[in-house]
Amino acid sequence: MSGATLEQGERRGEWKPERLLAPPPLFVWPPRPVGFLKWLFGWNGYLFPWNAIYAVIATVTWLYLTPALTEMTSFAPGWVFALFERNVALLVLIAGGWHLRLYMQKAQGIKYKYNPRWLSKNTVFLFNNQVLDNLFWTFVFAVPIWTAYEAVTLWAQANSYIPYVGWQDHPVWCAVLLLLIPLWRELHFYCIHRLIHWPPLYRTVHHFHHKNVNVGPWSGMAMHPVEHLLYFSAVLLHWVVPSNPLHVIFQLQHLAFAPAQGHTGFYKVVLPNGVEQETGSFMHYLHHRYFEVNYGGDGSIPIDKWFGTFHDGSPEAEAQMNKRVLGRRNAG
Repeated sequence: MSGATLEQGERRGEWKPERLLAPPPLFVWPPRPVGFLKWLFGWNGYLFPWNAIYAVIATVTWLYLTPALTEMTSFAPGWVFALFERNVALLVLIAGGWHLRLYMQKAQGIKYKYNPRWLSKNTVFLFNNQVLDNLFWTFVFAVPIWTAYEAVTLWAQANSYIPYVGWQDHPVWCAVLLLLIPLWRELHFYCIHRLIHWPPLYRTVHHFHHKNVNVGPWSGMAMHPVEHLLYFSAVLLHWVVPSNPLHVIFQLQHLAFAPAQGHTGFYKVVLPNGVEQETGSFMHYLHHRYFEVNYGGDGSIPIDKWFGTFHDGSPEAEAQMNKRVLGRRNAG
């Protein structure tokens, strides 16, 4: 975040954070080592709290909730369905937890909610209900496709069809790769996200997700199945880069769980003990509001900045976006 401030509200009654978005001090010159270390290890930075939480969940999942790799040398309904059941349960726990507190209990009302309106019930959505629509796309398509990628990748590792490394033999490499996975997700997401904003793919595929202008936790996985196939294909990195099953699980869980956090629709969640924790969702909320900006995930890699699609939440950024979009339309 930069030191610039925003208005707390605007004419449409939407809430905005006090500070503008700003890329982290990762790809800057001259280097800013102190700023980089604060971003890497500080609270609301790269590691803590969210990436660390997802890494812990993945570790527990691999150690206690996943069949042994020796069982996966051949496909069998038992272990594949066990992965599916586990993935359903974890997604219900995480995305459902966000939804329960923020939208069912309405534990903090609209405090820190970007859009003061609640989720929709209208004909834009299946069943005339945004939440039911989101649940449909999530559990009918997202979880099966996620599980299929996981099952095939773990099966390939079990049979040494793709490169495998063990933590005991290569602890440094395994730790570094685990650290880099969220950055790879960011880069991959930007690329496929720009692709599905190409008008033919947007009209046939991505518009399903963008029906959720006013987002909620279940909106994160509410996508067309073609988009699910592209989105979860980030795990294909581990088909060519020497990896461990823990990396595969962390990669896929990060893809599955982070969107619930990124689509909460709230800048902060107020915990039962009164502690307020940032969700890191403002950058992506601006994408759902404006469509033409912030194609990246959480901005760890400033690729939107590099390609001129970054929106920091300011009126100046909105004016630049409008000028860019109008210029493109006039050129077309």
